[in-house]
Amino acid sequence: MEQGDPNRVLLLDEVMLGLCGEVRGRDVLDAGCGEGRFCRMLAARGARTIGIDPTAELIAEARRQQPGGVFHEAGAEALPLPDASVDLVVSYVSLVDIPDYRAAIREKARVLRPGGRLVAANLNSFSTASTLYWARDEDGHKRHWTMDNYMVERAVKAEWAGMNIVNWHRPLSAYMAAFFAAGLVLEHFDEPLPKREVIARHPQMQDFHRLPHFWTMVWRSPAG
Repeated sequence: MEQGDPNRVLLLDEVMLGLCGEVRGRDVLDAGCGEGRFCRMLAARGARTIGIDPTAELIAEARRQQPGGVFHEAGAEALPLPDASVDLVVSYVSLVDIPDYRAAIREKARVLRPGGRLVAANLNSFSTASTLYWARDEDGHKRHWTMDNYMVERAVKAEWAGMNIVNWHRPLSAYMAAFFAAGLVLEHFDEPLPKREVIARHPQMQDFHRLPHFWTMVWRSPAG
């Protein structure tokens, strides 16, 4: 991430910061914080951030880069926080990495204060349903996106930035059902697209207009 993920730098960072809104003086949990990159961005805007990730090496790097920051080595399925203890929960493309996403969503709802918000971004389910990705013609041009078994929840092996990882495919309806079951209220849904000036500098981002790989949502905890 420190080397720069173009999908985040060129598309999602601005969108996610906008959805988080004014964070100064607020308690913000980044569930699945990795090496703490988004925590640092929110802290720079005045938030009191808490980062949680199950990978010890990433938490160690987060602490190194943000001395004095609050970080816990823990999974999102069992958050080490009291009930109703944060104003905002961020889930920045982390649900795709979590085996028990239903438990993770329940936990995120549990730690939200009444009226608090959960801001989430994740891979679109038609993206994770593919193993062949783009079908190409004989000249190598992209014809269409391939996918199958969309409704079947499953682990999917992937290679990214030289690492072998496991992502989880679930249909969008499964995620929606889990959020509603946790008692949250949907306030926003979008499939963000890169701006024209971004595409002008980075033509490969034009693919997002054919296939928006990400969705964003904002859910609110009911007021007490």
